Amino acid sequence: MADIEFFTTPGFGEKVRESLHYHQALRIGDRVEISGQGGWDDDVRFPDSLDDEIVRAFDNVERVLAAAGAGWRDVVTVDSYHVPVEDDEIGDAHTRVMSEQFRKRMGDRAPIWTQIGVAALGAPKMRVEIKVTAIAGQGG
Repeated sequence: MADIEFFTTPGFGEKVRESLHYHQALRIGDRVEISGQGGWDDDVRFPDSLDDEIVRAFDNVERVLAAAGAGWRDVVTVDSYHVPVEDDEIGDAHTRVMSEQFRKRMGDRAPIWTQIGVAALGAPKMRVEIKVTAIAGQGG
């Protein structure tokens, strides 16, 4: 059986490791699983713009994947959690920016994706959180 390795990024990752007692990623063989990443900076501040928050969440996913030896092109599964803009829909803005980022960061490689609307996320003002699974070295 492959060893389990845990990973934490500098800055925000170190803060949550200390305060909340969790790692941001684990790797077993070539499989990388990451905890949900939001659009925060290292001081847990969020941009006013939803578009910027989603892009920053993608940046944070990229940072965590890199710490574990993977990248966006290795991603096979995405679960995204969204605070909806309306009671009955997540909203076109969320979906548009997510899709744009998939294309930008993954090229022709499309993941499987589950988009989930939730009432609240782990930090005040947080509107999106992204969790992925990657197979390191598969993205080319």
